[in-house]
Amino acid sequence: VRHKMRAAGFLHGARRARHLCSLCHRRRFTTAVEIAGETQKMTMVAAINDALRVALRTDPAAVVFGEDVAFGGVFRASMNLVEEFGPERVLNMPINEQGLVGFGIGMAAVGGTAIAEVQFADYIFPAMDQICNEAAKFRYRSGNEFDVGGLTIRAPASAVGHGGHYHSQSPEAYFAHTPGLKVVYPRDAYTAKGLLLASIRDKNPVIFFEPKILYRASVGQVPVGDYELPLGKADILTAGKDITCVAWGAQVHVMTKACARAEADGISCEAIDLATIAPWDMHTIRTSVKKTGRLLVTHEAPLTGGFAGEIAATIQDECFDYLEAPIARVTGADTPFPLAFEKLYLPDELKVYDAIVRTANY
Repeated sequence: VRHKMRAAGFLHGARRARHLCSLCHRRRFTTAVEIAGETQKMTMVAAINDALRVALRTDPAAVVFGEDVAFGGVFRASMNLVEEFGPERVLNMPINEQGLVGFGIGMAAVGGTAIAEVQFADYIFPAMDQICNEAAKFRYRSGNEFDVGGLTIRAPASAVGHGGHYHSQSPEAYFAHTPGLKVVYPRDAYTAKGLLLASIRDKNPVIFFEPKILYRASVGQVPVGDYELPLGKADILTAGKDITCVAWGAQVHVMTKACARAEADGISCEAIDLATIAPWDMHTIRTSVKKTGRLLVTHEAPLTGGFAGEIAATIQDECFDYLEAPIARVTGADTPFPLAFEKLYLPDELKVYDAIVRTANY
């Protein structure tokens, strides 16, 4: 059925690429940061393309591979790479996620830098055994004699506007549950390039989820050279004293707009981008909650088993004597991702704002 769906048009050929790229033209978001040195205005997808180019130039053992990547990829994240680096380093793979991840594991096991692309995060599930039972456990089961730390798996994830249940999911919690993996989720063009380069060079297998709605909606100044941002470190975007608000990926922008609305009501919000899901920066969140006494976590994935639950449980344990209100979670619904009811499903600005007000006034 899946292959028939792809052949039917949504996931096949140049028409598919033009259609899906058009989905990503949304209102432009920026998360301004102070950046030293020469910069260039880039979209998130251009920043990711630039990161891949830097990785290939600086590491002769690096190879980019995945479905359609030599053609530029469905979202054009790998445009022009095959022309610069050749077909031996930019490889098209068959529609076989288990196979392409297995190829990456083998390459990384013998010292290569394997940069895999799973075309949509929704289709990463056929590779779960390779990722969770092979890549994540390779170092542990060999007593640290061998590892596949050179493996990075990129995957476009989260809602895109009308992607339906097979092109909109946020599966970060599945992989955060697996020791041995790192899980990363950038929020904009600047963090996408810096975190992707850090992921490629990290000595552990990394799942790098890219919020595809931001591919062309996130535009900002990005350093033109080589730089990395630290994995496992949250980013405090706005200091506040009444409530700590945490999100990652595209949901950061929803959260910051809700925080701005709450600020107009006199509620001071400390907005934090978690950035890395595993290992997550508990220390930054704990320090913030001890100051504010309240916590809200928001993400697109469903409520049950979502990563907000892990954060809530840990902070409740670490900060129980400091909490002034129950920890709030604003998430997607416990249903498959709906096509017709996407706006009802998603945790939008008003839902997050309402939860901020309820928690602050508890």
